[in-house]
Amino acid sequence: MTPTITKIESREFEYPLEDVGTDEHGFNLVYEPGETTMRKLFGIKIYTDEGITGEYVGGNSPAAAQYNIIAKYLIGKDPLQREKHWSEVKRALRKYDRMGIGPIDIALWDFAGKYYDAPIHELLGTYRERIPAYASTYHGDDAGGLDSPAAFADFAEDCRDRGFGGFKIHGWGGGDDARDLTREIEAVRAVGDAVGEDMDLMHDPACELETFADALKLGRALDEAGFFWYEDPFRDGGISQHAHRKLARKLETPILQTEHVRGLESKSDFAANEATDFLRADPEYDAGITGAIKVARMAEAFGLDVEFHAPGPAQRHCIAACRNSNYYELALVHPDCQNTQPPVYQGGYSDLMAAVDDDGTVPVPDGPGLGVDYDWGYIEENGTGSVHVYE
Repeated sequence: MTPTITKIESREFEYPLEDVGTDEHGFNLVYEPGETTMRKLFGIKIYTDEGITGEYVGGNSPAAAQYNIIAKYLIGKDPLQREKHWSEVKRALRKYDRMGIGPIDIALWDFAGKYYDAPIHELLGTYRERIPAYASTYHGDDAGGLDSPAAFADFAEDCRDRGFGGFKIHGWGGGDDARDLTREIEAVRAVGDAVGEDMDLMHDPACELETFADALKLGRALDEAGFFWYEDPFRDGGISQHAHRKLARKLETPILQTEHVRGLESKSDFAANEATDFLRADPEYDAGITGAIKVARMAEAFGLDVEFHAPGPAQRHCIAACRNSNYYELALVHPDCQNTQPPVYQGGYSDLMAAVDDDGTVPVPDGPGLGVDYDWGYIEENGTGSVHVYE
């Protein structure tokens, strides 16, 4: 008898980020003493007639809006036929961004690991069980935290001393204030002078820069400081092959793209057209562990490395099964406020800064499935009232 999916439940909840606000436009998270930002996530449970439940906590509202289509299809299906379900749902969501596939697919992988009593990375094919980590900062602020080039340099030194092998700047961006680009370049130089001989350095404007000229100016500063990669500079949203191929040809610093490009085929086109030097993957954004691993294998065929976006147990399992990946992104970190990790993990799993050992690595969970225990009591107590059950 094959297992059967009997019910799927999606539960929205929220948790506070203390001393965290947003920038002047209301999008980037920044240090803001005394401010509290509420963040919303979703807890997914996939119930089966085996008495085994696939679980995942994460996602976002745009993804959750697509669960209705996906869940109705999955009820009564075999949860182990992930590849078949991935293909069918990908086609069904062809008009949309397919963000809803990710959390559901991860929960199906969690079920499979529990069903076979094995961690997900073992099902994928284990390459390693510890992963080098880099510190990925909050955006620059003007509130006494990461508010100057010197502050970024000091924090980089602290991260180096904690064992991190890499450090990524999310700066102040470009925009209307010319001083922001000047300050951005000064931060690059300050961090490079402070830790450039000890750490791999990355810079992510998060698509803030408004002109090719600004992207080029910052990129040349990265060249001088010997940065490891340059990520998502343009206001194009990180989706223009032409723009990034053009930029890459004028710089020495490798370009990292495709965090905002949806779909295996589109990412393959970026690689084939030499519009990026590293590929980006994310099991939430890229249609689950199934989709993210397809991106990683495609990158390997092109002779490229794949760098996984954001922290989380699903990311750890993916990286553990990849030869061609360099770092785990521990994000977002700051000297004066908490990481953005939701307080939903019981047991030893953590994405706080203390999770990185002296050798600069984090472990891969070795329990069945994702290998983490979620605090469903906290999730239910902090629910927003938005609960969807599909049977």
